[in-house]
Amino acid sequence: MGNIVAIVGRPNVGKSTLFNRLTQSRQAIVNEEAGTTRDRHYGKVDWCGQEFSLIDTGGWVVNSEDVFEEEINKQVQLAIDEADVVLFVVDIINGLTDLDDAVAHILRRSKKPLIVVANKADNYEQHAFGAEFYRLGLGDPICISSINGSYTGDLLDKIVSLFPEKKEEEVEEELPRIAVVGRPNAGKSSLINAFIGEERHIVTDIAGTTRDSIYTKYNKFGLNFYLVDTAGIRKRNKVNEDLEYYSVIRSIRAIENSDVCVLMLDATRGIESQDLNIFSIVQKNRKGLVVCVNKWDLVEDKSQVAIKTYINTIRERFAPFTDFPILFISALTKQRILKVLETSKDVYDNRRKRIPTAKLNEIMQPIIERTPPPAWKGKYIKIKYVTQLPAGSVPSFAFFCNLPQWIRDPYKRFLENKIRDNWDFSGTPINIIIREK
Repeated sequence: MGNIVAIVGRPNVGKSTLFNRLTQSRQAIVNEEAGTTRDRHYGKVDWCGQEFSLIDTGGWVVNSEDVFEEEINKQVQLAIDEADVVLFVVDIINGLTDLDDAVAHILRRSKKPLIVVANKADNYEQHAFGAEFYRLGLGDPICISSINGSYTGDLLDKIVSLFPEKKEEEVEEELPRIAVVGRPNAGKSSLINAFIGEERHIVTDIAGTTRDSIYTKYNKFGLNFYLVDTAGIRKRNKVNEDLEYYSVIRSIRAIENSDVCVLMLDATRGIESQDLNIFSIVQKNRKGLVVCVNKWDLVEDKSQVAIKTYINTIRERFAPFTDFPILFISALTKQRILKVLETSKDVYDNRRKRIPTAKLNEIMQPIIERTPPPAWKGKYIKIKYVTQLPAGSVPSFAFFCNLPQWIRDPYKRFLENKIRDNWDFSGTPINIIIREK
């Protein structure tokens, strides 16, 4: 189960700088695909072999620049509800302010593990001023500098030490875990109710604590699968549900715990930035994807041309990853509901697909010979051999060549497209790895 850490605090204390500092370590290692940095406020951090998700709650708030106490309270409440550990960032140069006190007041009542982070301690002399924050009554402040990174290692050690003990849920590995995600009112609940709207729908119910995602096992239409409970289904009364960013943050845990995500779009509203945010979280986690355009029964023009336009628009907005199934459904009239499950199962199978090495080379070698990688400074790059790596979470292909460092991303994309042209990997990301022969 992934742990979630949230950053809270009043504006201008350096929350985003801290976020960038902590997530940087990972972005440097992982070659981010173009176009996936749409959500600047959700990232992965890897520290001593422990991976967790980091959320900068301030970034999700519509008017985060304005110091509306109410807005900040919402962020803090959100962090308390959804995170495993909360980082309360304060500014050592400005010292304690009324707004800090207001945030501390809410945090004191929560039972969440919490760290007071005194930021902007850019040199050692300033650490002395950190003592002021003991007044908050929230434990020992850790003095750090997001700008130059000093003491962030100690902070990460502390964060990792506060994570709850892992309770692994009993889940049969061989079954697909499907999460239904999307913006509020896109019809997630209606779709799930359509899936399970029969008597004796639940075969087994593996209850996590309410905080964990709950896998519910279904055996429907001859398909066995787990539905990952998105928090959207269990309504929280504390929070105004109209806030869009809540839904994004709620989906994070469901996405991380699933194999295939069914992303619901609202046919009457088109694609909005929130949909792209959720899509990019699915991408960052390298999950399978099925896009469902819901409320199709409300659309007047159902001609082939309209459908084509719709499909092209979706693929354009979600590029460069475009090889995923798009279904037009209506959760209300149960139109093509079964197809959603069947397609999710296909995507799940594609993630586990193995291609024999002989077959791979037989098809890929002639393609590579016809369009070899561009020469680099007069050196010719020769790809000798390709093989699929042992089963991981995503199909990965290793191409062995003499000068791996000169093969650029566009050529990797070319190889990926050729693999997709010849084998069905619809809905799943593919890793292309270039290795030294």
